Amino acid sequence: MNDQNKLPVAGLLALAMTGFIAIMTETLPAGLLSQIGEDLGVSSAMAGQWVTAYAMGSLLAAIPLTLATRGWARRKALLTAVIGFLLFNTLSAFCKDYPLTLVARFFAGASAGLAWGLIAGYARRMVVPALQGRAMTLAMIGTPIALSLGVPVGTWFGMLVGWRSVFAIISLLTLLLIVWILLKVPNFPGEARQKSLSLSRVWQLPGIRAILWVIFAWITAHNILFTYIVPFLAIYGLTDQADRILLIFGISALLGIALTGWLVDRWLRTTVLASLLLFALVTLALGLFTASAVVLYCAMCIWGLTFGGAATLLQTASADAAGESTDVAQSMVVVAWNLAIAAGGITGGLLLEQQGAISFPWAMLLLLFSGLLVVFMARETGFKPGPRHAESVS
Repeated sequence: MNDQNKLPVAGLLALAMTGFIAIMTETLPAGLLSQIGEDLGVSSAMAGQWVTAYAMGSLLAAIPLTLATRGWARRKALLTAVIGFLLFNTLSAFCKDYPLTLVARFFAGASAGLAWGLIAGYARRMVVPALQGRAMTLAMIGTPIALSLGVPVGTWFGMLVGWRSVFAIISLLTLLLIVWILLKVPNFPGEARQKSLSLSRVWQLPGIRAILWVIFAWITAHNILFTYIVPFLAIYGLTDQADRILLIFGISALLGIALTGWLVDRWLRTTVLASLLLFALVTLALGLFTASAVVLYCAMCIWGLTFGGAATLLQTASADAAGESTDVAQSMVVVAWNLAIAAGGITGGLLLEQQGAISFPWAMLLLLFSGLLVVFMARETGFKPGPRHAESVS
């Protein structure tokens, strides 16, 4: 790039759009399960396996695909992932055979696994080290936008025109994204074979394992509550306000990612600690004050604020620790993140069935305190104090 002292906004927003499409593809079926099931002639529970198939694709393919493509030119690898979204979402939109749609969902998830392994490293290489945190913030903004605005709007639109039309629209957006990437995203060479570290060597790098545990603990705690937010709201008698409460969470998450963009390069460690501590305090309040709607609404605001920047903070820490092996480390992040989503869903379901939703905050607190402890212990590696001193981009 000619001037790396400025953020290449158009290119970074193309990466953000990639993340937006990945999240929309993953989460949109949850709001349209009854429609999908009726259309394909299966139950809503069977239609729900669309979400499972996608998650399994991301989980199983992230590391192998990242390793297989790390010698490729970066734009070629990114386009491969995006074209995967185009092909498999289009297949989902027009296919009437349920087993074949599951295959399409699996490979759409695999495309997402590759995409998430690329975005962070790509964003960092587009700017000078001093701007890497802000570049990643912009590249990651597609996720909270998709969760807070895209999914609710997509669900509403799907109810009006049908779920197949929504997936077709996502495919059209993906087609536009391919052109956008070709025009605005710079190309970079892949890793030279002699410079590439093996998966086991990256796993052993100082700080990597600590970061992966913090990801798992934080995201599992988040998903215990987020996945089962409606049963939890029943404790407060506010299930009829779920859409409003989730909108508040989403808007707060957008503010959180904006705030993180300002903080991440100067105070990454402090911001991670503050986010985890505030989330823990909010969780404690939810456990203690189960009759106060005011506490709940305030908790949703703070929870969203602390969670909005989580992806930027944790992926920045991972990329800093991995150095030139960022893409391999990011594939590990994808696996840890998806394991945490699954663990949150399973743990929350078991707690809901055996102890009730009232038990959620106490399980979440255990996870959050373990994350806080690991961040405190990883002062020398993983979560270093002071301004970031990232490696020079190649």
